[in-house]
Amino acid sequence: MFNPTRDQVRQFFFDAWRKHRKQEVLAGLDNIAVGVILLHPEYHPVLDDPERYQGRDYTPEAGETNPFLHMSMHLAIEEQLSVDQPPGIKSEFTRLAAKAGDRHAACHEIMECLAETIWRAQRDGAAPDSQAYLERLKRR
Repeated sequence: MFNPTRDQVRQFFFDAWRKHRKQEVLAGLDNIAVGVILLHPEYHPVLDDPERYQGRDYTPEAGETNPFLHMSMHLAIEEQLSVDQPPGIKSEFTRLAAKAGDRHAACHEIMECLAETIWRAQRDGAAPDSQAYLERLKRR
């Protein structure tokens, strides 16, 4: 999935959760997705009801967090950490995890920086600036 649609991303999470709940064999990205889902029990009711939540819109104006966006950002961070891309993110993660004393909290610190990096790239119509991303991480 290099450029999945919103529905494809959501279906991926619904399917991974369903497989986990039915104790089916998980492979590759499904394992990582289920790991992320298990860190977020507040999203389990959403994932248990695909018919209700597949097409739901989540708006910041309504004070809502989009669970699918949140979990997708977790997946992106896990991928970045697995290949240390951008170079140096792994060491910054290690530092943040030691500081927070918690891997999940460190992922959320990174997520804040990643969200800002993506937002700036979209605003400027440019590619994400990996150096600025790492600098944001270093300031945390």
